Amino acid sequence: MSKTGREMKKLIKSVFFFSILIFAAASSCSIEKFALKKAADALTGESSSNVFLTDNDPELVGDALPFTIKMYESLMASIPEHYGLRLQTGMLYIMYANVYIQSPAEQLPDREFDKKESMLDRAKNLYLRGRDYTLELLEMKHPGFLEHLKAKKYKLALDSVKRDDIPALYWASAGWVAAYSIDPFDMKLGITLPQAEAMMNKILELDEHFNSGSVHDFLILYYGSIPEYMGGSSKKARAHFKRAVELSKGRSASPYLSLASTVSVNEQNIKEFKALLKQALKIDPDKYMSLRLQNTIYKRKAKWMLDHIEDYFVEVK
Repeated sequence: MSKTGREMKKLIKSVFFFSILIFAAASSCSIEKFALKKAADALTGESSSNVFLTDNDPELVGDALPFTIKMYESLMASIPEHYGLRLQTGMLYIMYANVYIQSPAEQLPDREFDKKESMLDRAKNLYLRGRDYTLELLEMKHPGFLEHLKAKKYKLALDSVKRDDIPALYWASAGWVAAYSIDPFDMKLGITLPQAEAMMNKILELDEHFNSGSVHDFLILYYGSIPEYMGGSSKKARAHFKRAVELSKGRSASPYLSLASTVSVNEQNIKEFKALLKQALKIDPDKYMSLRLQNTIYKRKAKWMLDHIEDYFVEVK
């Protein structure tokens, strides 16, 4: 068994042990709450995240995630104020919806339309669930945050946030925009997108290097996929693509897929589409362990997109 496989097995055993602890402590008080907090700290620490992110078997991770997410929610029922639990739960809902529901749904053939629509509806629901967990976290830390954000008083909403709030800002925004991307006819959701954009711009202000420039990768998708009348811009998307590649030092496949699937398709630039995806395929996931799972997934997707290029272009040469 590989090192990451052993670590995954150890994490699952730990989660099972702590599930017993939760039920045993349900009728107790402060001492048990202290124990639950320690358990939550262990389960949501950096090492537990690395167990998932450095794995090279997406199916193994996908099988483990639903149990892990529900376990985090069970813990959160007892310690709702725990920062790590709320952040990790929101993040994992969004990751799971993207990789294991939306992406497979989009690859279904036309004859499975009903199944595809059902899966996409489910993905949208989980995106919003993950978004709400992280928004609630920001409200807990900064009372009045949600009220100011909803009122479009972005300066008031974001003035007090700091660098340690960046992960919550990122995942809330990511879930928000991803939910809209599934259902662009949901105008009630669409008119709220500037709130997500404001949070992403705050990350740029605080630390554009966060997670190897992930905020720029997100903004490729944002500006490359929404209509121009809502603020979309291929020029801005390309600028963020350039910066995403610079900050990730070309180690991440994600920016290449982000630009290919939005701007290249919108402009029907098949030559650029192919070049971007072929560049993504050159990346070796085993060389960059912190991006191993992500690159493994995106390389699979890049191959699928090239194999189904006729789904994206009117004329295929």
